[in-house]
Amino acid sequence: MCSHYVALKKREQMEKYFRSRGLPVPPSKWDMWPDYLGEFIRRPPEWDSGDEAVPERQAELGRWGMIPPGTHAAKLAEAEKKRTYNARAETAEKLWTFRNAWHKGNHCIIPAEAIYEPDHRPEMKAQFETEYAIPTRFTRADGAPMGIAGLWDRYKDASGHWRLSYTMLTINADHHPLFKLYHAPNKEKRMVVILPDSAYGDWLAAGPADSRDFLQPYPADALVATPEPR
Repeated sequence: MCSHYVALKKREQMEKYFRSRGLPVPPSKWDMWPDYLGEFIRRPPEWDSGDEAVPERQAELGRWGMIPPGTHAAKLAEAEKKRTYNARAETAEKLWTFRNAWHKGNHCIIPAEAIYEPDHRPEMKAQFETEYAIPTRFTRADGAPMGIAGLWDRYKDASGHWRLSYTMLTINADHHPLFKLYHAPNKEKRMVVILPDSAYGDWLAAGPADSRDFLQPYPADALVATPEPR
């Protein structure tokens, strides 16, 4: 599971790596935690209209943490308390929170400089002389930003205006050479789906029947894990 990431600060990297211009007004926060407003990339709903002015990829601002489109105003506060910033790939198509986005093929990419996961290993705690888990920063070994596979949807806020929200897709990492070392002991290991650069366009265009083809673990030797003790 991922509850902390660093959004892409350098605007020129949005176009270089993701072929998207980014938001005219960048997000106010780069150090991202659940419920914050963050930047994600989707295929515009008007893409199939035939209008050549519609870009292939569009950056949007949304809440990190999915709010289902059918959420009533009276239930918004309750919905906002739920941990919907990650969606398990195994169950996303069945759970009410995510199934609308899954079945509509509402795929998105979350650009990130880095993600963070906790290291609970006793030897690491001893090395840094702490009783707490060590926050560990994961980046791509080649220095490029990550493109994390996600789902997006829209919902009405308390004033009746449409808002966007998004979530990161996660897969089992019990046997991943790197991610199996992180998170709490004796619990299932999870990792977000980091897409290969070559898959960005196909992921955004894919229908729900093809979604699972993209949900693959990223190679461990293409990642760098750096402890950042408090």
